[in-house]
Amino acid sequence: MFGNDVDFLLTLHRTHAAELRAEAAADRLARSVSRPAGRGWLGRRRQPGRTGDARR
Repeated sequence: MFGNDVDFLLTLHRTHAAELRAEAAADRLARSVSRPAGRGWLGRRRQPGRTGDARR
């Protein structure tokens, strides 16, 4: 099937390792970027708490 299976497997391994390194770098970058304050769950803005407001 392939002329040299060793070369194919080595190339496949190197490609996969490069993809894993790129994913790890992207995750580190995403964690290093500060998130804007005032946002809650799923990026929605938090509603200020109202003391006299009774929701129905």
